[in-house]
Amino acid sequence: MAKIKLFIACSIDGYIARLDHSLDWLDSIPNPDNLDYGYEEFYSSVETLFIGRKTYEIVQNMDVDWPYSDSKTYILTRNQDYTATTPNTFVVNEDIQGLVDELKNTQKKDIWLVGGGELISMFMDLELIDEMILTIFPIVLGSGVPLFASESKEVRYKLIDSRVFETGLINLHYAKNETT
Repeated sequence: MAKIKLFIACSIDGYIARLDHSLDWLDSIPNPDNLDYGYEEFYSSVETLFIGRKTYEIVQNMDVDWPYSDSKTYILTRNQDYTATTPNTFVVNEDIQGLVDELKNTQKKDIWLVGGGELISMFMDLELIDEMILTIFPIVLGSGVPLFASESKEVRYKLIDSRVFETGLINLHYAKNETT
């Protein structure tokens, strides 16, 4: 059965972007060895992405080709008239639980919950996040877009792995504690 995994970078104080949604701070840490902090290994383990509309638009506005064309991508939005403009991308605005159940039961690889904060909070409240890989950047932003956009219900996780990188970044890998 496929798992839903959150793989995301955040600041020490729990922000995933600046208030203006800028991600410039992700490039603020020198990375002379061009480490990918586990991204390629992670990305090869997924075949489907869930992404919020705002995050989708942020990625589209980056000066790069759509990086996920080889994966099926679902944009989750409340906007009934929203349309996708990238390859292999679909818009979903209802019955998210049904889609999640279907994908988890039919896919061989896992599902990446890309973000943003509102989508992460919604999935947390539905207890749909099976694992979280948080890449903590050694920076305090002070304000910004929080990892969890709203109060979420309590869900317990256990640490299953951690990696410290010479750049000062840390990957914390959590799995949902099945006793919750």
